[in-house]
Amino acid sequence: MANLATARQPSAPRAKPRWKFDWIAYVYILPAFVIITVFHIIPVFYAIYISLNKGAINKFQFVGLDQYTRALTGGDFWNALVTTFVYALLTMPLTMVLGLFFAYLLYQPFVKARGLFRAIFFLPYVVSTVGSAIVWAWVFDPRSGLANFILTRLGLPALRWLIEPTGVGELIAQQLRVPLPAWAHGPSLALIGISIFSIWQFMGYDIVIFLAGLTNISSELYEAARIDGANGVQLFRHITVPLLAPTTFFVIVISVIGSLQSFNHIFAMNHAAAQSLGGPLGSTSTLTVYMFDQLYTYANYGYASAIAILLSLIILAFTLFNFRVLDRRARI
Repeated sequence: MANLATARQPSAPRAKPRWKFDWIAYVYILPAFVIITVFHIIPVFYAIYISLNKGAINKFQFVGLDQYTRALTGGDFWNALVTTFVYALLTMPLTMVLGLFFAYLLYQPFVKARGLFRAIFFLPYVVSTVGSAIVWAWVFDPRSGLANFILTRLGLPALRWLIEPTGVGELIAQQLRVPLPAWAHGPSLALIGISIFSIWQFMGYDIVIFLAGLTNISSELYEAARIDGANGVQLFRHITVPLLAPTTFFVIVISVIGSLQSFNHIFAMNHAAAQSLGGPLGSTSTLTVYMFDQLYTYANYGYASAIAILLSLIILAFTLFNFRVLDRRARI
């Protein structure tokens, strides 16, 4: 009975584990924390501070939100924003479609030397952006470029490419001698040339990412579907595309951020084509190019910083939208 009574007594509450400060862990993360703070966090707050002022460095004058008001009410900012979106629409969909196409082609068992082809496709992404942009500027050279050489051999008229501000729709209408409304003129031929280079450079990255996603799809699913009589199109539509949704979501997020931040190759191709920054006639002036021009050409530090902050907010908005809408669908 004594043992039974003792067994029925409630056990004493366990002592809560005391929190222990593991200083070794903080020592390991300290270098990364210092680098992120010095080169990312502090510059962001300093850019916000500059955007609230005007004047030269060390002679700032606080103006509040005037620089943001100037940007949002000025036509140049909105023209650059439209050019940025047009550039993104020209490059993102086609780069992703071509990347998925070649990745799916390289994934097939009948393709030999896959590693070699992967390296060939990925090579444009790892080479110097400025160097390759200069080479492509020569390709689009109106006098001795490879692009016009091919066009003339095919019996087509030579084009001015990177120095042509006219829209491609208007150029086609001129050749066909038909009238075309202003809204249908389309992006400039110069922006098309820059977009072609961008697709060529970044397609290899999408190919490698899609290949990684394809390798995670079980081959048993394809075998079972073939036994049930599914053809190649049905396999791609009902197995590959749905199971590749998480990878596609990642590529979309990275592509949106990259296209809105594009600058290096635009700057290099403008310079190689002897055009002013954002030329010809501002037809390649994206938000990053417009910001750089305001900073280094006109020394508008506050205005350029305000544009940078607005661009960051735009990228953040698109990123949150992708995570809010596309990520949910990718998990279904």
